[in-house]
Amino acid sequence: MQTGSFQWMKSLNKTIIMNKILNDGPISRAQIAKETNLTPPTVGSIVKELMEQGIIIESTQGASQGGRRPTMLEIHYQNFYIIGVDAGSKEIEAILTDLSGQIIEQNRIELEQTNTNEGFINKLVSSIQGVIQPHHQQQDKIIGIGVAMHGVVDVITGSSVYAPNLNLYDIPIQATLEDFFQVDVKVENDVRSMALGEVWFGQGKNTPSMVAVNLGNGVGAGWTINGQRYHGATSIAGELGHMTIDVHGKACTCGNQGCLQTIVSGPAIGARAQEQLPNIEHSVLQAKANSISGQDVYQAALEGDNFAIKLLHETGEYIGIGLTNLIHLINPSKIILGGGVSRASEFILEPIKDTISKRALTNQAKQTEIVVSNLGEQATALGAIALILAQVFEQKGEVAN
Repeated sequence: MQTGSFQWMKSLNKTIIMNKILNDGPISRAQIAKETNLTPPTVGSIVKELMEQGIIIESTQGASQGGRRPTMLEIHYQNFYIIGVDAGSKEIEAILTDLSGQIIEQNRIELEQTNTNEGFINKLVSSIQGVIQPHHQQQDKIIGIGVAMHGVVDVITGSSVYAPNLNLYDIPIQATLEDFFQVDVKVENDVRSMALGEVWFGQGKNTPSMVAVNLGNGVGAGWTINGQRYHGATSIAGELGHMTIDVHGKACTCGNQGCLQTIVSGPAIGARAQEQLPNIEHSVLQAKANSISGQDVYQAALEGDNFAIKLLHETGEYIGIGLTNLIHLINPSKIILGGGVSRASEFILEPIKDTISKRALTNQAKQTEIVVSNLGEQATALGAIALILAQVFEQKGEVAN
């Protein structure tokens, strides 16, 4: 225990002041002292240290309270950098941002038949080097690397326990990257990272309890309660895609039958279209009858294809059933949808809301807010950026693990 340590108290006070400037800046030294109950000399000393480190800067002049106009303080967002990595099942995307999440550089690498831990790590390193190299002169200002990894992640060791779509086990991501790049590395499940990204940059700000749902090649959920990520006892909380919807349904990659993922994921939407197409008289999808993707179905719907539109409406209903179950379990105030399937929101969002309205138990539950992420394709990579920010700052209750 470090409770009696002066150094620990100094560090704690520094964190309090940094968080105050982050959440309420621009803000004056006097206002920080008043709102944190720290003494003005303590605030002045720590602010001086933070300015010398380049973490905060003086900005505008505040309004006078009867005397001299105070000098306001804010975070020096452009003085430090973070790397965020979205390690998916088909590609790795790395981004370099400043402390505000502004993307400065990005790099994508395809995972072509990566079937060994070493091969995956090599791709991971290459993707990170791809965003560092153009800005190598600022490399000493990179404060950390966040990795959003699909599958089951041990956040304590920073390792990938199981990456199902790559069929890889026990990948030592954190230890390997820290040794290679000599900076702090944090590793988290991709959808929990996405949820954290929504808290920091998206529609999860100031939301007491929020669920982010990723609808893509798979289906997953990550939720925050008062800004804190929830992992579960063995780090598998949020495997929404493996909720059983039809006990006699299709086989899933997890080994069970009838999982939600087998109906509403991108590949599943394409497979359903291909199965039903022989019974359809007219559809633009008949030109691609041998190989239909979820993207093909969406494009056909945009062109007014009635079969594709009906299929997406049905997909929305099934998603709504899964989300209703989720609402009954954890009762979030907001659900944020992301991933490739969510781009078809004009066809699936209303059926989702209608299904919840019909099936949820109470009037309040029926009105659970359902929105589509506004972070775009970088939602998960920005979530990886937030993993590092959460270690440095506390924002609206999100504290480093």
